[in-house]
Amino acid sequence: MYIYVEKSGIISIDINNNDSYRKGLINIMIKLVGLIILTIVVLYFILIMPRLFNRPDYRPFYGYYYAHRGFHDMASQQKCPENSYSAIKKAVERGYGIEFDVHLTKDNVPVVFHDDNLKRICGVDADLRDFTYDELKRFRLLDTDERIPLFKDVLELVDGKVPLIIEYKVEKGNADTLCSICNEMLLKYNGLYCIESFHPMAVRWYRKHRPDIVRGQLSEDFTREKMTLPYFLLAHLIGNCYAMPDFVSYNCRHRKELSRTLCRKLYRCLSVAWTVRSQKELDEIASDFDLYIFEGFTPAKG
Repeated sequence: MYIYVEKSGIISIDINNNDSYRKGLINIMIKLVGLIILTIVVLYFILIMPRLFNRPDYRPFYGYYYAHRGFHDMASQQKCPENSYSAIKKAVERGYGIEFDVHLTKDNVPVVFHDDNLKRICGVDADLRDFTYDELKRFRLLDTDERIPLFKDVLELVDGKVPLIIEYKVEKGNADTLCSICNEMLLKYNGLYCIESFHPMAVRWYRKHRPDIVRGQLSEDFTREKMTLPYFLLAHLIGNCYAMPDFVSYNCRHRKELSRTLCRKLYRCLSVAWTVRSQKELDEIASDFDLYIFEGFTPAKG
């Protein structure tokens, strides 16, 4: 807006100049907001980016259904607990790939077990990491005669007969230790396997030290339950660029999550479903994933 004081003392206001200034300011603000939005969008696409170049060959993993923690079944007469020798053996006998979990004990021995705490499976309200392997031997799985398996014994049992999806359970910053110890054992293993973890540091370890091994980022829509920043970022795969996973393993009930969908359709990233619990569910999600981790039923062939 411009104000003029004439010699006669009359004050005049140039309204047209004021409108022009306002329109110019609005245009600048629109362009600035547009630039900010574009920057955020580009940054988002960079942050969720999986590995794009020099990817390992995925093809050997196709053609299998993957038994979640082995082919376990506690409802049958011959009870077979999850992540047990018998569950692993049954999966191998049926020709299924196997997904199982690996923890470190207090004395850094890798064992096959899912929970951080022993209560649900062993009836003891204590954390697995607070026991040495020798101390864990006295516990049984779900009131059976089965003990917590050693990772190396499970590898020997499978012996390369079926592919493995190995989930690393990282606790209290032990990603480097866990990955290093397990990798030493896997160097001697001749079978097909890949690794996955909820913790990006474990996936990152494989990016840095074993780029030849297929690695995966586990996730689900945590934001429905936990709105903390780390869970929000993990739920939406914001940080993929740090670990550069080869596949995303996502809760199949949350298959419509945008970042997961973009990773599969835009970046052509391998997509793994967990955990499918019925044939009906498997049929419903089949077109949204490439590999399937199942539990509690026998998938139809074909």
